[in-house]
Amino acid sequence: MMVVRPIRADDYPALYDIAVESGHGFTSLPVNDELLMRKISRSEQSFAKHVQQPGDEGYLFVLEDTETKEVCGTSALEAAVGLEDAFYHYHLGKVVHSSRSLGVYKTVDILTLCNDYTAVSELCTLFLRETKRQKNNGRLLSKMRFLFLAEFPQRFSDRVIAEMRGVSNTDGSSPFWQWLQEHFFSVDFPTADYLTGIGQKVFIAELMPKYPIYVSLLSKQAQAAIGQVHEHTKPALALLQSEGFASRGYVDIFDAGPTVEARVEHIRSVQNSLRLQVVIGQVTTDTTYLICSTCITDFRATCCELEVDIPNQQATISAAVATALNVTSGDWVRVTGI
Repeated sequence: MMVVRPIRADDYPALYDIAVESGHGFTSLPVNDELLMRKISRSEQSFAKHVQQPGDEGYLFVLEDTETKEVCGTSALEAAVGLEDAFYHYHLGKVVHSSRSLGVYKTVDILTLCNDYTAVSELCTLFLRETKRQKNNGRLLSKMRFLFLAEFPQRFSDRVIAEMRGVSNTDGSSPFWQWLQEHFFSVDFPTADYLTGIGQKVFIAELMPKYPIYVSLLSKQAQAAIGQVHEHTKPALALLQSEGFASRGYVDIFDAGPTVEARVEHIRSVQNSLRLQVVIGQVTTDTTYLICSTCITDFRATCCELEVDIPNQQATISAAVATALNVTSGDWVRVTGI
């Protein structure tokens, strides 16, 4: 059975392998021993912390095959971004150049550096190993975070974002960054991406253009990359869009990938989730749900067949599922559609 749980210190070797496999452009998992161990430690502290309002917490989950004990992927939630380090985006906007006397009216697209998403929550670090991209594994790893948001709302902002990986080549180069590098930086895309991943962001403030960038001045390749996602990211974007996430014109400062956002209360899986009491018994339906436990320190989530009894606020699950979730009869769980 595939189960999502909080990361532990002994998951480090698997996390390192995932960081290597994820490749260029996956900023949140830099291939750096100290930083990865720090992420694990921070996550363990966040799960153990008593929280009344979101702060500098980060919750890192792993997908584990309970039969083989193999860690197959990761996903994470940041409680409030930009509180310790500045959180940069470009916002795609417009300016109008007009002259009534000359009969000229022209609308021009511009990119403006901003910190507009400071203190919002973030979905991040979603990566499923290629050999495990089957059945409902990807949906479980991504959507279980909505159950976590619904169950522990005091730990998060009322607005949540997700940065989508933008266009990059197999050698790690980004058409958008290549233009910025040529005109403002002497740092290639993999290096800039890595420095951001390990928290060294001061070069952004020092070297980024301080004024809006006219999109028409960019190379044709850079213009075409704005708001586009990496080929491997398209399924993740489609899933978020089906949940109600939408782009508001914000893009990543390195690869120009889109950032999508939603209010937590408007996310479909949050709206449709139910908090039910466990009944352990025989399950006769073939309807599959996402289900999670409601204990923060021993959180577990999986997808399985179960029976929902809304009038009695009960969910009937098998003994195997109860064991995987570490729940017993009478405990509370949260469920939503897969």
